Amino acid sequence: MPSNKNTQGGKTFGLLKEQQRQKLEEINQEYLEDQKYRDEEDLAEKLESLKNKYAEFDLNDQGEIDLMGLKRMMEKLGVPKTHLELKKMIVEVTGGSSNAINYRDFVKMMLGKRSAVLKLVLIFEDKANGAPCKPEGPPPKRDIASLP
Repeated sequence: MPSNKNTQGGKTFGLLKEQQRQKLEEINQEYLEDQKYRDEEDLAEKLESLKNKYAEFDLNDQGEIDLMGLKRMMEKLGVPKTHLELKKMIVEVTGGSSNAINYRDFVKMMLGKRSAVLKLVLIFEDKANGAPCKPEGPPPKRDIASLP
């Protein structure tokens, strides 16, 4: 008799993701109320975008980005890193206080002035994705009238 473990797992995973998003939302609220960030332009939009970016990572059970989560994200972005480089990236963000990046550290890094490697990679990736590239497909048909 097959067990219901798989369907349970999916529900549990969905619930975990929902709890994580809720937690990220609460942390965003703290930043919105923090005097230190009151001069930050478009803070609400930035935080919303950071929350979504953070949630793209494979988070561990504590809702943090650990070495493997960071490794998979870097590979997905096309910038694979060695374990040593990944460890350095995590230390750079956490200040060595943890071997996983929590959301507070992530936001601090992204809003902060320091240029952490992870921040640069994510900013570059956003620019690469947001930049209008050549349209895909065949070039539009032109008629004589549209020529200069």
